[in-house]
Amino acid sequence: MQDYELTYILAPTFEEEQLGGVYDSISGLVQNLKGEVAESKPWGRRRMAYPIKGFREGNYVELRFKMDAKSAAELERSLRLNEAVIRYLLVRKD
Repeated sequence: MQDYELTYILAPTFEEEQLGGVYDSISGLVQNLKGEVAESKPWGRRRMAYPIKGFREGNYVELRFKMDAKSAAELERSLRLNEAVIRYLLVRKD
């Protein structure tokens, strides 16, 4: 299993109460793919340098976890299909 760091941006249309559920669903997705979540760190709402999908702000979250490479590819596919996620970056830590 490899160490990964996922930073993702959620659309700013979510209320504060809804964000917790979205964080949990993405962490749950990692666990369903046989990953082990080490840490989830919400950064809060921030202004982006340029508009993404028409949004100037987004809710940033950093997630650290362990997972095998095949499951990481499936995670990326799921993140692309998730309409709540407007941008993500998945990095393998060495």
